[in-house]
Order: sequence, then C-alpha cells, then structure tokens
Amino acid sequence: MNNILDALEREELTPLGRLRTASNATMLCELPDGTKCVYKPVAGERPLWDFPDATLAHRELAFAALDAALEINSTPPTVWREDGPFGPGMCQLWIDEDDTQLLVDVVEPGTQEANWLVSFRGEDESGRALELIHRPDMALAEIAVLDVIANNADRKAGHLIIDPQGRIRTIDHGVCFHPEPKLRTVLWGWAGEPIPTEIEPLLARAAKLLDDIPESITRWLDADELEPMQERISEMLREGRMPLPSGDWPAIPWPIY
Repeated sequence: MNNILDALEREELTPLGRLRTASNATMLCELPDGTKCVYKPVAGERPLWDFPDATLAHRELAFAALDAALEINSTPPTVWREDGPFGPGMCQLWIDEDDTQLLVDVVEPGTQEANWLVSFRGEDESGRALELIHRPDMALAEIAVLDVIANNADRKAGHLIIDPQGRIRTIDHGVCFHPEPKLRTVLWGWAGEPIPTEIEPLLARAAKLLDDIPESITRWLDADELEPMQERISEMLREGRMPLPSGDWPAIPWPIY
C-alpha cells in the first residue's frame, strides 16, 4: 500500500484522456510504470449550490481516510497532488471493473434474484412497476454504514464496482460530509432494520471517532462538518438501526447509474 501511495503522490502523471461522463473534470492518467490512476483537479470542479467551492477533492480525501479508519478499506488508494498537470487535486488508483457481476439492478417486481434487498419501489414513464434492488452482501452493509457516517449525498450504483479479485470497491465521494442531512443512496435495503450482527465490530471502530478523529480526516474538513459526523455516529450507536429516508431530501440519487 505504501509503495502505491508514494507513487501516486510523487511520480509524474501523464494524462491519457478525460472521463467525459464525470460531472467534474476527471482525467485518466498513467504513472511511469504504466499504473493507471484518476486525477481530479480542483480547477475542474463545478460550483454546487449546497457545497463550498473548491472542496470536492478534499472531501474525497476525507472519505478515503474515514474508510481506512473504520477498516473497511473499500476506497482505492487516494492522495492529494499539489503538482498535478492541471493544478492541485485528488489522485486515486484506477480500479478495473468486473462488469459481469451486478451489485445493483432495476427490475420488475418478482423477478429479482433470491434474497436481494429492495431499496425503492416505483413506476417508469409508462406506469410499469419497477424495483431498485441490491445484493445483501455484508460488504455492502458496511459501505451503507460508511455512507451514513459520511453523509454521502451521491451513492449511485456506478459508484460501487467489483474488482477482478471479486472485492467491492467504492469511488466518487466529492459530495459528502455536509453538516445538514443529505444522504442519497441506492443502498436502502437495510433501512430501519437493526444493524446486522455480522458488522457490529464496525460500530466499535466508529465509536472511537467520538473521542478522537484522526488528523487524516480533520485536515480536509471544516470544524462545522466534523461535529455532525460524530452526531451521526452517536445516533447510530444509540438506535442500533440503519436510518430511514428523512423525507426532507430526495433519498435516491439521479441518475441511479
């Protein structure tokens, strides 16, 4: 891990092209040894009405640090680059995706895989009933808890990928840690349910952040964003359940993929 982090921080980045489906400027780059990475310059961030300008890359770093502190480690190695080709920004290891496996799907009722969880029921433009579903994997349950703590406002299906080793990885975390509740996710399958016993050790690790938030997280966020994060942890520990959608904010990101 340290070797790849050092390389991402120090080695020259050669841009190969822009990922045009991304909302903000996102470059696919290559290190001298051929390793691929994603580089998101602060200069390419589009202003948002509800997040401070020029902070999205910082939030990506804070999410990666929170992920590491909770020992989930779903986020690819992520670093800050002061000297990127287009100025300061976030740099993250590129993860190849095994696109033969699905984590999230939209199906007609009654056609989903056995044991898959339903996040949302609705209709398409023609009135056909549809369900947004996801796998019941405990790795996804951990990510769902991580998103609650980080107040992830954009957990799309496309931000959850399976790498060639079969491990679930998470990407695109620029709109997290807002002081106000903004959770939007495709992972509502556990909404209102007790936190699965299989992932209870994660709560013990989260509880440690109530007394001491690592500098690896605090350096990227404002003080008024850290206290609400601790409040979200306290509420989850107190309730012992996954939250329900608040109704004050769209619960599902759009587009879903």
